[in-house]
Amino acid sequence: MLTARSITQSLIQLRTTYPFITLLILGLASGLSSAHFQLIYTDQTMIVDKGSELMLKMPFTHPGSNGAVMSIDSPQAFYCISPKGKEDLSQNLRPIQWSSSINDGKAFEAKVSQRLMGDYVYIFQQSPYYDESQEGYIQQFAKLILNVGGLPTSWDTPQNLPIEILPLQMPYKVYAGGTFSGQVLANGKPVPNAEVEVELLNFKPNMKKNSFADKPTYQYPSDHFATISLKADRNGVFVFGIPKPGIWGFMAGFPESSSTYKDKPLSQEAILWVEALELK
Repeated sequence: MLTARSITQSLIQLRTTYPFITLLILGLASGLSSAHFQLIYTDQTMIVDKGSELMLKMPFTHPGSNGAVMSIDSPQAFYCISPKGKEDLSQNLRPIQWSSSINDGKAFEAKVSQRLMGDYVYIFQQSPYYDESQEGYIQQFAKLILNVGGLPTSWDTPQNLPIEILPLQMPYKVYAGGTFSGQVLANGKPVPNAEVEVELLNFKPNMKKNSFADKPTYQYPSDHFATISLKADRNGVFVFGIPKPGIWGFMAGFPESSSTYKDKPLSQEAILWVEALELK
């Protein structure tokens, strides 16, 4: 039986011998494995004891399965909401190549500063990209919330994005074995019955090599468990039990979207990254 993992392994071999064929069937592997998530990653903990400079890596990839990396254009916006207010960080972006188990793709990195105590809400607003299978465009709004010194400030403040996930608990104070709850908002209003997908960043990023680790952190019961799907309630609220420590990505979208881009349907999705820590 063909599975996402077996197809991915075959693509690794084909990539070396028949690179053109690999490009043609890359979409098949993407469709059978987990969904693409816009990543904003730093190898430091979500709570930083002292203000410092951090490097953020931002590939668009499959965090749960080390799958295909999709090259992305420069984002429409990249900024931070901090104790200083809103800061445009687009000038901090630098293009890089990010490697997964089967391909390389254009991504971005940025060096950022965190000098004051409080929350730092980083938002990466993708430029819409065309998806042939949907005959329309897709755009993701990714959010990462870091904290300096343990002083909470703006972690629970809606950013009035076209779509976003508002954490209902501090996203940097989550225990593995506990739960995480959030609310899906569109322009500040709840999205009833929003569709939510959850994935673990199961292959540790290598910050120096701009790639993922070869081996997963955990083994799934089967490939189907790389992505967990659930629905929010009528108020856009969802709750997910986090079984293991690590970085978890939450993606939310509209059950139906009426937005358009370049006279084509536009699907907009929200990403929120949460770190679950082990209680020792």
